[in-house]
Amino acid sequence: MALPTTPASGMAATGQSASYRPALTLLASLFFMWGFITVINGTLLPHLRSVFDLSYFQAALIESVFFIAYFFASIPSAKIIERIGYQKALVTGLLIMAAGALGMMLAASIPSYGVTLLMLFVIASGITLLQVAANPYVAVIGPAETASSRLNLVQAMNSAGTMLAPLFGAYLILGRSKGGTAKAGTVLTSAERLADAHSVVLPYALVAVVLVVLAIIIARFPLPAMGSATKRLAKEERQHHSLWRHPNLIFGMGAIFIYLIAEIGVGNLFVNFISRPEIGNMTTEQGGRYLTLLWGGMMVGRFIGSALMQKIPAQHVLAGFAIGACATMLVTVFTSGPVAMWSLILVGLFHSIMFPTIFTLGIRGLGPLTEEGSGLLIMSIAGGALVAVQGWLADTVGLQNSFLLTAACELYVLFYAVWGSRVRESADTV
Repeated sequence: MALPTTPASGMAATGQSASYRPALTLLASLFFMWGFITVINGTLLPHLRSVFDLSYFQAALIESVFFIAYFFASIPSAKIIERIGYQKALVTGLLIMAAGALGMMLAASIPSYGVTLLMLFVIASGITLLQVAANPYVAVIGPAETASSRLNLVQAMNSAGTMLAPLFGAYLILGRSKGGTAKAGTVLTSAERLADAHSVVLPYALVAVVLVVLAIIIARFPLPAMGSATKRLAKEERQHHSLWRHPNLIFGMGAIFIYLIAEIGVGNLFVNFISRPEIGNMTTEQGGRYLTLLWGGMMVGRFIGSALMQKIPAQHVLAGFAIGACATMLVTVFTSGPVAMWSLILVGLFHSIMFPTIFTLGIRGLGPLTEEGSGLLIMSIAGGALVAVQGWLADTVGLQNSFLLTAACELYVLFYAVWGSRVRESADTV
């Protein structure tokens, strides 16, 4: 998948290199918003499971539809960026997300499980467009030597969004619903389910307003121009290279695909798991508040991982975190009570560096193929759609045992860190 791109030197050619900091601050808000909206699903799923009386598989299917959008929308997103440019693409992505948020209000008013799935697909399509546009833009918006620093900064903002979203969802969705404040196993009447469905209207109305305001700000903001003079040269150079000669990219696509199954599976089933009588014995509203600790651990872990990588090779740090994640998941499966609950919370700390580190290792050594490789790695986020497999396992072998799938996913990440991420020196040309 070809993404429109300009090297860092194109930025310098515009004479606006000194103005990237205000733009970076604004772009960081995009990372915050898509992290925020993605993780809202962690509290939305137990809510919808109660409203529509869904099985674990049906509830997980909601998240699957969300991540399927990454597969179907990545290539069209690249085409949109090539046609209208980065700034207009960012605005378009935000407006698509806002339309999906308004559609969620409609789905809640009906209420309709099918319309809910459709609107989540729309929201995810908007996020995909933002992902494909914002990641390469942030990489070239300032000096090349500080590109990693900028990407780490915006990733931290993404983590901040994922940390605050559970509080928002627990208070405005679960906290305002009968199903969210009742003990596990409580059977709701039809009237109570209808009232609970309507509790989604206010939070998504607020989200839609914020997205529209942000779209207006970005549309009017003088984002630094990205030169296009070198784009034709880059295309010619890329003709002499092949993505498939870079196994670190190929295995990296698999690593992101499989890692997303683990991350999204934990996030989706977290509230249902810790609210069980034999684990945390709490309401889903209370469980939603603990979800903040899971995502907060991811933000803390990124700071720790960043510090470690200054002295230790990234693949070695990734291997250590993968071992830690696998160990905590095994503790979650084979223990009970507070030990199982806190081990599941702790896995967020170990998951923290996985996506950005796999992404970095995956594009290492690609040279003029970096943009296409980045697009394929973003497409691999669609692996989150297979979280429905864990939902099926939860229905079949039990919720707690289903986390064995997560442990298996961590083992593939370990394989990638130890062997799959190696750059082959002879893979530069066809």
